[in-house]
Amino acid sequence: MSEDRREVAEHLPVMVDEITFFLRPERGGWIVDATVGLGGHAEAMLARGPACHLLGIDRDREALALARARLARFGERVALVHGNFLEIQQICEEAGVNFPRGILFDLGLSSYQLAATGRGFSFEKDEPLDMRMDPTEGPTAAQLLNQLSETELARILFEYGQEPRARRIARAIVARRQRQPIQTTRDLVEVVKTAVPRKAWPRRIHVATRSFQAVRILVNQELSSLAQALPDAARLLDHGGRLAVISFHSLEDRIVKQTIRALTAEGEWAGLEPAPIVPIDEEVRMNPRSRSAKLRVVERVSGNRHE
Repeated sequence: MSEDRREVAEHLPVMVDEITFFLRPERGGWIVDATVGLGGHAEAMLARGPACHLLGIDRDREALALARARLARFGERVALVHGNFLEIQQICEEAGVNFPRGILFDLGLSSYQLAATGRGFSFEKDEPLDMRMDPTEGPTAAQLLNQLSETELARILFEYGQEPRARRIARAIVARRQRQPIQTTRDLVEVVKTAVPRKAWPRRIHVATRSFQAVRILVNQELSSLAQALPDAARLLDHGGRLAVISFHSLEDRIVKQTIRALTAEGEWAGLEPAPIVPIDEEVRMNPRSRSAKLRVVERVSGNRHE
């Protein structure tokens, strides 16, 4: 088995049972997976709902190719599109998907992206510091780290990574790049390790975790894209349709929560649970990456009605 195929086989999508329960693929119609990734959630929904069709969107062409192979058995019930969920309304229109009954955003990185792409998403391997979900778009992480001012770097590390020692790390990045450009994941890890005193390293996460998160969010413009895409997606829903979002850190979850609050205030949507849904203990034991996942769901209760 190739490494890519192995990653697909080993990848465990988060809260599959909860997603199929809330999005109800057995009702038929279209479901839009705005972050189809390796196709784990999509496969489960297509299997559970023989009459449902699925439109899968992803920025990562490599992941999309693996999803296409995984979902091939569902034939014409599947349409996959390379694109950014920021353009979900246009993508749905061009695909002829009107009034979907369910939309899913799974905001986590897959095991494939962390282990097999070679783009520097993980600090556990020494790889080129790229971090782009779509390698054809925008500057790489290395380019930004070697160009941005110390002040801007500190802001990004603090706001996007919630890194308490953002200023020290930003200062160390600038000092390092003056001697030699930062090009690989190991370069960034070494900079963070030298900037943060050993006694101040976190106990539960790697000392570079927050910095890697901050840089990845910056490179892919994740938060601003999410804030725009969620209300756009909600407005596509059929009457009774549901939008489900799985987030993995507090910055994402805050945007999801604020979006749902704003939608419910308009009167056409209703949140289905007062608190986020989290994985059960058994899932966390089987898939430790799921431990930080939070699921929120909103339903369209008036407005669009598919005739």
